[in-house]
Amino acid sequence: MGRTWAIVEREMRRFRRSPVLIVMSLIMPIVQLVVLGYAFGGNVKHLRLAIVDQDHGLPAVRVREMASAIASGAHTIDVLPYSDPGVALTDLRNGRVNGVLTIPPDFSRRVLARNDPRVALIEDNTDNFVGVALAGTLGGMLSSYSPSVKLEARVSPEPRLDVVEVYPYVPYVQYLLPGSAVMSIFMMVMIGGGIIFIDDKARGLHEGYLVTPISKLELIAGFNLSGTIKAVIAGMVLIVVGSFIAGIPDPLAPLRLLRVFVVVVVTAFALISLMFLLMVRVTDPLLPRAMFGVLNTVLYFPSGAVYPQQGFPAWMQVIAVADPFTYAVHAFKSLLLKNTGFGAIAYDLAFLGIFSTVAMLLATRLFKRTL
Repeated sequence: MGRTWAIVEREMRRFRRSPVLIVMSLIMPIVQLVVLGYAFGGNVKHLRLAIVDQDHGLPAVRVREMASAIASGAHTIDVLPYSDPGVALTDLRNGRVNGVLTIPPDFSRRVLARNDPRVALIEDNTDNFVGVALAGTLGGMLSSYSPSVKLEARVSPEPRLDVVEVYPYVPYVQYLLPGSAVMSIFMMVMIGGGIIFIDDKARGLHEGYLVTPISKLELIAGFNLSGTIKAVIAGMVLIVVGSFIAGIPDPLAPLRLLRVFVVVVVTAFALISLMFLLMVRVTDPLLPRAMFGVLNTVLYFPSGAVYPQQGFPAWMQVIAVADPFTYAVHAFKSLLLKNTGFGAIAYDLAFLGIFSTVAMLLATRLFKRTL
């Protein structure tokens, strides 16, 4: 029994000598509670709605005014007026707006004649949460649209909303695939990059690099490139296998695979650069294992991988803006669910590229060539 307590004492002493690990162990449950509590079930707000008014009559003006009232009141939507329906649909496909409300040229005439007036909502149904929120908000808005004169008619005298879905039905397993792809890259980066790097330092293997004439930038670049290769292999395997499991149409299309490969490479390099920036001064091999759960929660859930960011509170949306997961998830959603081109993900690639450069330069700056 005494030998057992000796082992317990040794482990407790070792644990006490790592205060950062203690703090991480205490804070992680709180972080998970707060982040997970706000990442699911929030009210979706500030959805970008393009309105194309092809009628310009008084009934059409009233529809626009009602949409503006919702935008200034409940803040569920942000109204963006468009004059060209083609431009509005292009922005919808490229993710600049969440839906397009089209008021047809004969809307006012049909309203005044009580002859089945309709408007059309063209929505990006790759995100079921956003689509349901838009359809529900605008459907409720039009249900309160009541003309001053009531007439009996066989056709409906009230304006009705016709929902047009741009893409085929997207099951939730497909919706989760982009986030799962980013998570697989991150896990390989964490295990194959950060943890191995710290373990090598703990075993003394890292000392061999310090006696060579290699520069700090070359050393960090070598670590990043090797970690990127591992993460790219993991990411591509997950995307290909996951696409078949989730039922992504035509998953082996060469042009789509080429675009996905580019995003995987850029994402892997961004995450490995972030990992080495966090690990460059770490010496305790237990710390990266403790950080994994915290990073997993803080980076994955605010990215919009499981729930749209419009439902997050303001402080959580700030995290999402700086989160590299956000841009990787958006890029994968555009390619896997919408089959768009590089034009729709140019901003995502630019952010990840700049993020990688800044993180790698900072890691090089912080790296010490001493024990």
